[in-house]
Amino acid sequence: MNWMLKTTIIAATTIVGVATSTLAGPLMDRLESGETIRIGFSNEVPWAYPGDNNVPLGFANVHTLGVLKAMGYDNVEPVVTDWGGLIPGLKANRFDIITGGMYILEARCESIDFSEPMGIFGDAFVVPAGNPKNITSYADIKDQGATMVTGAGYNTVDAAKREGVAADQILEVPGPTEILATMRVGRADAGAVTFFTGKNLAAQSNGELEVTDPNALPEWTQNWVGIGFRPEDSDFLAAFNAAQAKYLGSEEMLAAVAPYEYTNLQVPDPSVTTEWICQNR
Repeated sequence: MNWMLKTTIIAATTIVGVATSTLAGPLMDRLESGETIRIGFSNEVPWAYPGDNNVPLGFANVHTLGVLKAMGYDNVEPVVTDWGGLIPGLKANRFDIITGGMYILEARCESIDFSEPMGIFGDAFVVPAGNPKNITSYADIKDQGATMVTGAGYNTVDAAKREGVAADQILEVPGPTEILATMRVGRADAGAVTFFTGKNLAAQSNGELEVTDPNALPEWTQNWVGIGFRPEDSDFLAAFNAAQAKYLGSEEMLAAVAPYEYTNLQVPDPSVTTEWICQNR
């Protein structure tokens, strides 16, 4: 597939319903100039990750591409970076959209805008096979003086601290590859990640690791994923939300994300809005 394929701006603006005007945001200006939509993501299997030649894979990427296609856009350019560089890169105009499977959180809502949620997910831990320390929650890590490893910039850092885990019990590394390596050499007792990421890491560990039950964590650790935009691209975000409302949960969408184990159980309740999530997460 040619991710650099251009669509005509006339067709695109007709489908999106946004007329050329002085009120257009920077992304719309780029599209009117024939530029690409640059999507930013890191290597987070199965959420969003690069394939050969950085082809966007993972359910957050596939979902976003489906919405953009429904809007009339195929002119997509992938930009791969570390997880911690996603929001700074968006703000610095290195890319136009964050598709990396990012949780909508109050602290992030202060920096960028999110689409309405595209999925709801829980966190979990990867632990040594057999879970010898019986770690299923942040409270277990705190009470046992255990060490946990997680990604720099992950929501799990703040979640652990909220549950009383001391800063010196938390190792922060760049991402999943380093979390797996840290666990396999025994530098940490548990790796705090999303349940989907945990399943993937356990599968890569040749039986050395297993993933805990996400339901063992408090309800407030359940989170919603959105697609990130710059605030100045509110016109494009409004059009994206309108297209997503029709696409999300459709047979077409669920078939596209099925290879990444996203199911209708992850489709969020439409009554839960990004505005509410930003105020409550």
